[in-house]
Amino acid sequence: MQKRTLGNSNLEVSAIGLGCMGMTFSYAPFPEKKDSIALIRAAVERGVTFFDTAEVYGPFNNEELVGEALEPFKDQVAIATKFGFDINPDGTHGPKGMDSSPARIRMVAEASLKRLRVDAIDLFYQHRVDLEVPIEEVAGAVKDLIQQGKVKHFGMSEAGVKTIRRAHAVQPVTALQSEYSLWYRAPEAEIIPTLDELGIGFVPFSPLGKGFLTGKMDENTQFASTDIRNKIPRFTPEARIANQALVDLLGRIGAEKKATPAQIALAWLLAQKPWIVPIPGTTKLHRLEENIGDAAVELSAEDLRRIETALAQIHVEGARYPEALEKTTGR
Repeated sequence: MQKRTLGNSNLEVSAIGLGCMGMTFSYAPFPEKKDSIALIRAAVERGVTFFDTAEVYGPFNNEELVGEALEPFKDQVAIATKFGFDINPDGTHGPKGMDSSPARIRMVAEASLKRLRVDAIDLFYQHRVDLEVPIEEVAGAVKDLIQQGKVKHFGMSEAGVKTIRRAHAVQPVTALQSEYSLWYRAPEAEIIPTLDELGIGFVPFSPLGKGFLTGKMDENTQFASTDIRNKIPRFTPEARIANQALVDLLGRIGAEKKATPAQIALAWLLAQKPWIVPIPGTTKLHRLEENIGDAAVELSAEDLRRIETALAQIHVEGARYPEALEKTTGR
């Protein structure tokens, strides 16, 4: 597995990470805990050193799962987790809203350290921007935790350019985690140039379009009633029919490269910048092996040009989030 460094930091991680959210959150039904632990450890054995979780995933049980799975390897891997939501201590009736107050950040850090079974959190993201708390206070609270040795790096998620700049002036931001893929390219306008300028790494979540870019679903695919994709406009049957053109493109290029559509989608992301580290999530070993196998797929300048030309003719149908959720991003 190739390694990449996130921005100007000293945080070196595998070129492909593993998003662990779906093991306990959003994509029910969930696998057995023992199976998820086995998958996470299989990822380590295959060279993955970057794992993503958050207190809100569950809540709490995702961090507990990741902590247990990675305890034997904690000196060999980097674990990213997140704060920013108001969650009852017992995990019920939450999240009730956002809360990035310094007191809450300190409390979350202590709890996450215990659940993750580590002495320091490698990368501590603000999960979403909290308009009630000045970002300078948020960055200052994380800076204090870094000085205390409880956190190593500060991250942000789905933040806008102005907020990133303000935070970075107080405590250098190591990485931004936001959605970015062949079917969601909004970060290219302002976010990526800003990260390049400031020396901040980029960690795209949903790099495979919540599974759509794998080519394994169509308009007839049925999701479990508890699956978040039932609520996403981009996953209506009509949108899936319209968006099939993008998957067909990946399939054509994949056939030439002896690669799957998913591998082409991830290779495209890796080709954009040397400090981009996507974190596809999966609960299946064969998907994990497929995803990390993309590191062997090389897209030439001509390949990238062809993809760009073809993409210009494809209109992606449907919003990526329900309207209420979209309002919490890019602030």
